[in-house]
Amino acid sequence: MNLTALIIQLISGALGGNAAGALSDKTSLGTLGNSIVGALGGGVGGQLLSSLLGLGTAAATSGLDIGTIVSSFVTGGVSGGVTALVLGFLKSRLAH
Repeated sequence: MNLTALIIQLISGALGGNAAGALSDKTSLGTLGNSIVGALGGGVGGQLLSSLLGLGTAAATSGLDIGTIVSSFVTGGVSGGVTALVLGFLKSRLAH
């Protein structure tokens, strides 16, 4: 596991969570909630996606390059956004 890639995934996950929360007021968890859920989803989901897609092996062999940074940012952001949307949707459904 590459610590730098994980940090990038956590940050991009928080950004993705807030972007997903901005899409709909009904599914938003608030800025802090979207950030926390997005960061957790970005970290966990980003690591899973990187492993499944084989993106983590390039970072381990070649060090940190622009491709690794971009793939970490994309996988973390997407994972964080999806996690925030799903949890926000579940929260809105359970509140009714």
